[in-house]
Amino acid sequence: MPPYEKDELKKKDEQRLDEMQREIDEAAVEQANDSEPEAETAAATESAEAKEAAENEEKDEAQEAEDPVAKLTAELKETENALKRLRADFENYRRRTTKEKEEIGAVVNQEIIKEMLPLLDNFERALSTDGQNSEKFREGVEMICKQFVEILKKNGLEPIETQGAVFDPNFHQAVMRVENPDLADDTIAAELQKGYMVKGKVIRPSMVQVVANN
Repeated sequence: MPPYEKDELKKKDEQRLDEMQREIDEAAVEQANDSEPEAETAAATESAEAKEAAENEEKDEAQEAEDPVAKLTAELKETENALKRLRADFENYRRRTTKEKEEIGAVVNQEIIKEMLPLLDNFERALSTDGQNSEKFREGVEMICKQFVEILKKNGLEPIETQGAVFDPNFHQAVMRVENPDLADDTIAAELQKGYMVKGKVIRPSMVQVVANN
């Protein structure tokens, strides 16, 4: 190859290299220009996200600050409503039990009076006699008394025993103290009025004399 052709080829290669370098430089500049808006957009997006996160955090903090008050208010309201329901239930229960007691008391009174009606009949018969035969009259009264005692026993009446007993303020009422050397102190000397219990509960204590020798 002649020298001038070699120089021509070398020049063409250099020109081609220069063109390729320019293309590379232009592509780099274009890529840099294209990346700047993307960077600005990314920065703007990050800023918006940070602002939104801060706002959400503030909302969460405000909500957390308000939640205890709202929770306590709701609990107080619920407790108040429960107390109102409980009070209403108690009032209904009280009225119901009061009515039931009154009904039971009425039934008991009716049954006792019904059982005592034969006594009334016997008293009327005894009073209707001419009274000439005192023995029969006495027998009639004794029969009525016995019948009356049976009715009371049937309904739970029990006499309080005092004979030979020691004075007990739970069952006896001392109205007099007497000396009796034959009996120990606090022994019941005499019964002045009989006492009674109904199903174990004292309804009237026995009125008694109590020995006090000292």
